[in-house]
Amino acid sequence: MSDRSNSRLVFSTATGAVCPKCGWPAINCKCRSAKGQQTVPDKLVAKLRMEKAGRGGKTVTVVDGLPDNDALLKELCAELKRACGTGGAVKDGTIELQGEQREKVREVLRRKNFTVKG
Repeated sequence: MSDRSNSRLVFSTATGAVCPKCGWPAINCKCRSAKGQQTVPDKLVAKLRMEKAGRGGKTVTVVDGLPDNDALLKELCAELKRACGTGGAVKDGTIELQGEQREKVREVLRRKNFTVKG
């Protein structure tokens, strides 16, 4: 019997999709367990953009390019919502705020020593 604890799946028709990062079946993905736990670098760069598509014509300010760290994103989202006086949420590693909030968000992020693009 061979030891399979250090082997990874190369190809299988029974499992469906294979994760491109770790090579395991998508259901048993090893890199998914580390999701939301990325370390926070010393210098943070935030990218701001506006989106309307798929939201019924409503404008949303999106803060992107931040590390995938759940605690950081939730804390920053709460602070930005208070500063802008609007609603928002953390979705897929980005912060979405309701309405045109770029100037207020840019000001708050610069006070926190973020590099802001967009």
